[in-house]
Amino acid sequence: MIPNYKSIHNRFKINDFHFDKEALFQLAYSLIKEGKEHEIDLGVFLLDWLDDKETIELTTSGTTGVPKVITIKKQSMVHSAIATGNFFNLHPQDKALLCLPARYIAGKMMIVRAMMLGLELDIMVPSSHLDDLLPHKAYDFVAIVPLQAENSLDKLHQFKKIIIGGAKVSDDLASKLKNIKSDIYETYGMTETITHIAAKKIGEAYFNVLEHVSISNDERNCLVIDAQSVSDEKVITNDIVEILNEKQFKWIGRYDNVINSGGIKLFPEQIEAKLASKIDNRFFITSLPDDILGSKVVLVVEGSEQVIDTTIFNSLDKFEKPKEILFVSEFVETETKKINRIRTLKKIKVV
Repeated sequence: MIPNYKSIHNRFKINDFHFDKEALFQLAYSLIKEGKEHEIDLGVFLLDWLDDKETIELTTSGTTGVPKVITIKKQSMVHSAIATGNFFNLHPQDKALLCLPARYIAGKMMIVRAMMLGLELDIMVPSSHLDDLLPHKAYDFVAIVPLQAENSLDKLHQFKKIIIGGAKVSDDLASKLKNIKSDIYETYGMTETITHIAAKKIGEAYFNVLEHVSISNDERNCLVIDAQSVSDEKVITNDIVEILNEKQFKWIGRYDNVINSGGIKLFPEQIEAKLASKIDNRFFITSLPDDILGSKVVLVVEGSEQVIDTTIFNSLDKFEKPKEILFVSEFVETETKKINRIRTLKKIKVV
């Protein structure tokens, strides 16, 4: 039986204390009045969740455009939480950690999962390095982003199950994660689908969709998500995928990032994967107009200008090799710390 969003599981805890609805109200007001920034965000979300409205407003990440505010049903968030619990076999009194900002959907959903599933949730200051503040205890479940995983490899053994989302897990990071005994999954999702609708174990090629989801392709070969328990309408994405069957798909790249160079379609994400272990600085692949090719492949590197050994491009196909290398002191990021490619290019005045 799916719980109602108005209910709070009787096993739910925050930082080792039980909270019913009235106690959560008091906690929320206290956090807003006296808390640190991440605690204020938590308090604001709790008040939004506990008010009389059936919906809540969320802000999209703005990775490929201007962030927008969307309205989501609270009960849809409950359905998402239950689906996650079933997929990852979570149980009441499992210990979970919130190390993501409660301002955004990934952090909000960790709180909803705890309230609905009866998890014992610890709250820590969101940080790109978990080992700065992580308590010395074992946890059953945590949601993190790739940067946190990369910076905290020696601490990940404290978690039984780890889900990584918000950005693609690079091949280089995936290789490092294989040495960790925890069950580690890469997730796929977005604000519009109330975080993840699919997950795969690190090293696997295909995502497996959650119980409430069905998938298809549109004419662009982009993923179309039908998840009526969390969204009244189908979500048409800009993610090009290869669908294996009705429950499994492989992510290829972003439709809006595809480069047509000399009539050849190139996927920046695939080129980036080949270069991931060869460039120490953050970087991305994009394109600029070219009189002969139409578009030429360009490598954009974060940091001061330096000499790049072009032999690192030997692993690339002929048309994948960058025709130009650009440097920028610092990438422009979205509020959720994703690289904004368009604004970064504008920063170095090439578009």
